[in-house]
Amino acid sequence: MRTFPILLALFIVIPLVEIFLFIEIGGAIGALSTVALVILTALIGVSLLRMQGLQTMAKFQQQMASGELPANTMLEGAALLFGGALLLTPGFLTDAIGFLCLIPYSRQTLVHWLISKVMVRQGFSTYSDRAGQQRDRNIIEGEIHHTHNGDQDG
Repeated sequence: MRTFPILLALFIVIPLVEIFLFIEIGGAIGALSTVALVILTALIGVSLLRMQGLQTMAKFQQQMASGELPANTMLEGAALLFGGALLLTPGFLTDAIGFLCLIPYSRQTLVHWLISKVMVRQGFSTYSDRAGQQRDRNIIEGEIHHTHNGDQDG
């Protein structure tokens, strides 16, 4: 899939949608109220970002201390940064997407979806995957039992 055409479309479509929303909302509630609403969403977003960021950092440190690989937590941190950047960008669409990145449930869903897309595209599979039996046909699972047939060497 080619990313340049998609990014170009996003850089054209998103600002047009934001302008449309500013005009519609501004017409409904007034220009000053619209600006105040954009500032309010940015302030709420920054406070949520701080709270969620601290929780994610604590979770990351706990996982590192217990020897776990904090891959999901790192991706959640990246989603928080992305969401924070979107919330600081003036606009209602970017604010909505930014808030989705700050809400724990939707952020975790987004991270799991991204991981599944990357793993499928790169050909990786997880151990708990149902398709794990087709994972590697060169691996034969079994058990080894040592028996001693009268040898008393040890």
